[in-house]
Amino acid sequence: MAGTTGILPDRYDAPRLVGSGGMGDIYVAHDRKMDRVVAVKLLAERLSQDPDLRVRFRREALAAARLSSEPHVVTIFEIGEHEGRPFMVMEHLPGGTLADHLGDGPVEPDQALAWLGEAAEALDAAHEHGIVHRDVKPANLLFDGADRLQVVDFGIARVIDETVGMTAPGTVLGTAGYLAPEQAKGHETTTASDRYALAVVAYELMTGRRPFARESPTAEAAAHIHEIVPPASERADLPEAVDAVFARALAKNPVHRFATSAAFVDALSDALHAAPPPQPVGPPPGRRAGAAPVAALVAGVLLVTILGIGAALLLTRDDAAPPAADTRAAPATQPTTTAPPPTTTVAQSNEAPSPPRGPAPSSPVSVEQAAELNDEAFGLMQDGRWGEALPRLERAVPALRGTYSDGFRYEAYAEYNLGRTLVELGRCDPAVPHLERSRELQGNRREIKEALRDCRPGKKAKRDDEDD
Repeated sequence: MAGTTGILPDRYDAPRLVGSGGMGDIYVAHDRKMDRVVAVKLLAERLSQDPDLRVRFRREALAAARLSSEPHVVTIFEIGEHEGRPFMVMEHLPGGTLADHLGDGPVEPDQALAWLGEAAEALDAAHEHGIVHRDVKPANLLFDGADRLQVVDFGIARVIDETVGMTAPGTVLGTAGYLAPEQAKGHETTTASDRYALAVVAYELMTGRRPFARESPTAEAAAHIHEIVPPASERADLPEAVDAVFARALAKNPVHRFATSAAFVDALSDALHAAPPPQPVGPPPGRRAGAAPVAALVAGVLLVTILGIGAALLLTRDDAAPPAADTRAAPATQPTTTAPPPTTTVAQSNEAPSPPRGPAPSSPVSVEQAAELNDEAFGLMQDGRWGEALPRLERAVPALRGTYSDGFRYEAYAEYNLGRTLVELGRCDPAVPHLERSRELQGNRREIKEALRDCRPGKKAKRDDEDD
């Protein structure tokens, strides 16, 4: 092909350009020495001018090459430099990319699970070797001639990110749809970031579109940081149980996500194939009178039933929350997503009465801080540390009063979380107003009814007898 002569070492015949990106160019060529077709990635010429970058490229490519023996990881044959441009020779994968399969809408769930399982195996192996991919997306998930999925580009995205920064042309625009919130903020990228990106890929496979798809990459990256996860079950013919799995896999806080990629895929498989969950604990996506179900809460409910880890939602508290005493209830589960707080100061809602206010906290907090306090409290609730969660909720709920909207539902979540916490601590009288307020905002969810039922005199007496 014209213009490609001499671009690769003589060993590689008839190089054919098949792709270009912010990082470099990809050629398909014939390896004369081994008599096989290979793919060759050349670092972009503009990036090759930096000698430090060339050294880092080689170091990261060598690290990625260590994964070549792992299943579902592309095999790297050679790493070198030609005419001042670093290159990497890999096995040729003629089956196209996963992105090619996404043009016709959702993929059949069992097929999607099979592909996700293969990608998860490769990612978990990389993470065990201390390697973070940083750019998990359909275009980096390729198929060999037998339709087996292979993960490519391990380590290379890290070189670019460290060299030119994530806001440089070509480094975010193509992948904003798969950026974990911490990546979008410019924070450290970890193995949890790869697992988040895989969950975005899974969501896209199951529903036909990314969870936070927007018209511009900037808006989409911001949505990853601020917005709640839209229920996948509302976008495709999927059981509601998957919403809880995606809520956890796409949690804003990395520590709340699945510990491994395989654990996420297993949970998703269980959600797709399990019978309806028994008696979930903790509000699922709520409704405002006549409004559509709330994604964040649905996720919370089902995650707990499917994964067997108690359910509760990411709700913070109201202001009246008296001290508490210990009980033996299981922790709750909720999605750890956060939507953008509207303002730092809020007025009390006129739409529905608020529960009685207790003493004002010693140091008021902004709406954003209140949302963070709620997230912290939720983590404590998951561990059954209700007494530690309570003061955080008591500070958060007053700041969230009157902020409820379809785009920011933290007030409803917080009221439920506080009410549930008070119930678990044996403080039913102050719990009821918060549970009632949550019901006013989002409808009479089953979990709210269960929490209120736990406060009935007969129920409380029974629990007291059990504690004795």
